[in-house]
Amino acid sequence: MKASDLFIKCLEKEGVEYIFGLPGEENADIMISLMESKIDFVLCRHEQVAAFMADVYGRLTGRAGVCLGTLGPGATNLITGVADGNMDRAPMVVLTGQADTKRLHKESHQNMDVVRMFAPVTKWNFAVHHPSNVPEMIRKAFKVAQAEKPGACHIELPEDLAKEEVAEEHQPLEPRRVRRPGADHKAVAQAMELIRAAKHPVLLAGNGSLRKRATKQLREFARRSGIGVVSTFMGKGVIPRHDPHCLFTMGLQARDLITCEMEKADLVIAVGYDLVEYHPRYWNIGRDKKVVHIDFEAAEIDRHYDPDVEIVADIADAIWALNEQLPTEPLFDIGRFAGFRKAMVEDLEAHADDDTEGLIRPQKALHDLRQVMGPEDIVLSDVGAHKMWVGRYYQCDEPNTCLISNGFCSMGFALPGAMAAKMVHPERKVAAVAGDAGFLMNIHDLETAVRRKLAFVCLVWEDGEYGLIKWKQTNSFGRHSDLRFGNPDWIKLAESFGCWGRRVDRARDLRPTLEEAFRQDVPAIVVMPVDYRENRKLTERLGAITCKL
Repeated sequence: MKASDLFIKCLEKEGVEYIFGLPGEENADIMISLMESKIDFVLCRHEQVAAFMADVYGRLTGRAGVCLGTLGPGATNLITGVADGNMDRAPMVVLTGQADTKRLHKESHQNMDVVRMFAPVTKWNFAVHHPSNVPEMIRKAFKVAQAEKPGACHIELPEDLAKEEVAEEHQPLEPRRVRRPGADHKAVAQAMELIRAAKHPVLLAGNGSLRKRATKQLREFARRSGIGVVSTFMGKGVIPRHDPHCLFTMGLQARDLITCEMEKADLVIAVGYDLVEYHPRYWNIGRDKKVVHIDFEAAEIDRHYDPDVEIVADIADAIWALNEQLPTEPLFDIGRFAGFRKAMVEDLEAHADDDTEGLIRPQKALHDLRQVMGPEDIVLSDVGAHKMWVGRYYQCDEPNTCLISNGFCSMGFALPGAMAAKMVHPERKVAAVAGDAGFLMNIHDLETAVRRKLAFVCLVWEDGEYGLIKWKQTNSFGRHSDLRFGNPDWIKLAESFGCWGRRVDRARDLRPTLEEAFRQDVPAIVVMPVDYRENRKLTERLGAITCKL
């Protein structure tokens, strides 16, 4: 068999369902070999979309999503989505073609060092130098990508090597489960000492708390200890929003109601928390808190994050070990957070009954979206001013039901992500929330969504400018640069792709329009002019918060 045949057999052995991508001349052999496989090749209209789809597939399944591009511009187009997945801890394997090895040493058409280019945004990457190496390289890529902390791996296959014959003795390697180290008993004992000595402990749940059975143990720990749980934007759903242990999310750089609870805290138990999610200088301002770090890896070095105890182990096992040390009655009264929860719920629902016309407040939009979505349904937020509102106002019941690009923060994420989410969970409602700028960045792949019969909803917040940059420039300088741009006729745009489209100009019409959109059997685009005057109001209101310590 050819090396390309063996390559595909190895992917099949890894359980690959989909490959998202665009082929080129240099991976033609891979594509022909793929025609004899059960693996579904999802032909996209841009490689960035393919990478984002692999990113979200990996986040939702825990198995590496796979994307493919050719050499040169195909590879460079992949890199933004690959960087996003790698920094947001999504397991993914990236496949690229390459020119004939006989011309790689010299100046030649589309020849560039793709392996070196991908090195900073992957956990491991390498080029195939001999066809017999394919089984080992595929196995290593998937093993490394899916190991904690997960991320991206990249394999380059030159076109001449793909054509070479491979002896029958070279067969795919069997994937085997690798167990992670358990928690060190001395570290667990030290953590319990700090917990028992604390007066006002708080648990901070990051993206790692949603993986590898950790959520179940964390919920049990909160219930048995009486400790409230704050999540990062990427830790949403670790505690159901109606649970008294849920202290909602933290992620705004401005003060917030949760800031008061964090300032009271004398102990922060950080579980699966990455510094790329939310810098500790925003919640450990005086550096006066005790910190317990529980994660798959040792803590990053930062002057605002210097843990007193580190439990470096499988997160679920570490929390289970703590649970085993807890008494039958909670150590702390969760009722101490009741006042905060009441104030926060009132804040989240303040504009539930808005009846404005012309512009719709962000709070109203997210309240209505939450009402339409079930506990298991999935919202994906793009990057822009709306992300800050989604992060604060859209609360969840289950893990991985609100996906946000937060480590790498790449615009253009939500539409491709929604496509992948609908493929992974066709039975659930899926909604992409995007600004008009971010939505248009990957608009071309609406054609892919229609062709693949993926029915989801895109809620587009229209303001005709780069709203988040305006918000931040105004906060910093009291003025902003020219950030305005024009937009298409959204309804005609939707219809030209074969989608369903509606514009909503009255707040009271938003919920029924969303409900109608979810009844469609094609992608649905709902456009609402957003009242981003609320950005400034939110900044001023949060900045005026005073805490009663």
